[in-house]
Amino acid sequence: MPEIAPHIARMPGSGVRHILERALRRPGTIILAVGEPGEVAGERIRDAASQAWQDGAIRYTPNGGIRALREAIRDKLARENGLEVDLEQVWVTVGATQALHLAMALTLSQGDEVLVPDPGYTTFTMNAHLLQATPVPYPLRPERAFQPDLGELESLVTPRTRALIVNTPSNPLGSTFDRETLEALIALARRHDLWLISDEVYERFTWGEPHVSPATLDADGRVLSVFSMSKTYAMTGARVGWLVTPVGWRPTMLRVQESVVSCVDEPSQRAAVEALTGDQTAVAHSAAHYRDNLAAATSLLDARGLRYLDPTGAFYLWIDVSHVSGGDVVSWCERFLDEQGVAVAPGSAFGASGEGWIRVCVASDRAELLEGLGRIPAPA
Repeated sequence: MPEIAPHIARMPGSGVRHILERALRRPGTIILAVGEPGEVAGERIRDAASQAWQDGAIRYTPNGGIRALREAIRDKLARENGLEVDLEQVWVTVGATQALHLAMALTLSQGDEVLVPDPGYTTFTMNAHLLQATPVPYPLRPERAFQPDLGELESLVTPRTRALIVNTPSNPLGSTFDRETLEALIALARRHDLWLISDEVYERFTWGEPHVSPATLDADGRVLSVFSMSKTYAMTGARVGWLVTPVGWRPTMLRVQESVVSCVDEPSQRAAVEALTGDQTAVAHSAAHYRDNLAAATSLLDARGLRYLDPTGAFYLWIDVSHVSGGDVVSWCERFLDEQGVAVAPGSAFGASGEGWIRVCVASDRAELLEGLGRIPAPA
């Protein structure tokens, strides 16, 4: 029998999914490992998708998405992000996952290097391997509050470096980059003629300074921006995101989108239109719920003497369990699940710098969240 391509065999799996699959086989598990909003998408949003099915709107749409959705996205970017784009820069994708894959596929060739945050979202590294590129981690360390060391980051650039990935607010860290940091990263990309791929999936959930979109600081069209409906509107299963490209990429995007997915299904797109153009009270409610959960959770961790990164965005807590993990946080997470019935994501699943840490999603029921956190062994 023929074998699959060697670079696919070398592609790492998801350490988060490994824990989740294990947890799903154990009834009664408290699952804090996956970034799933606890809410259900609003009734108007669900009705819009349902009506599309009733109308028979289940045929092909334009590659870039239905016009109503692209217009809603364009208007949203101008209103909330301060980013002025035309419709031909907006490409509706199968979630931010496809948008991220597209951004990397458009900018990386075999053997190219891409700078990825460490700890960082697992798909950054997985995509690089899938595309036969080389992910080069840039460490985000606790002694710097998990902010990038610009000198160290620049030292990682080589003649093969083609792109830099920036994720703010961060999954898994719950940290954010301020305007000054983003300006420095844009300047670094300009000095070395790099693409900058910006993952902004958690843009609506910041706990201090407002979110800054890197593309608003870009003077020469080197930023590709990735967004999603999933977390903001509790639409993770609807699979709607979008990629914002530089000006003039329409002919390329038509070919690439057609070859990958053709288009996103219209019922999900109609739901996204309703979400973006309708009342935003539910988003504010979700943000308040996550903020309150974070406050309750950090209060519990403080009382128990557990170290964590003070979150400034997203809905995650990054918690230090090095006092019990013994240098192998994956094995500890497996034992914690088996013995205590709580699923948390091992920090090393997000990069080598995550060893000794865990990621906890706080978007679930508060009582369940606090119960799960209360089972983490406190330092002696």
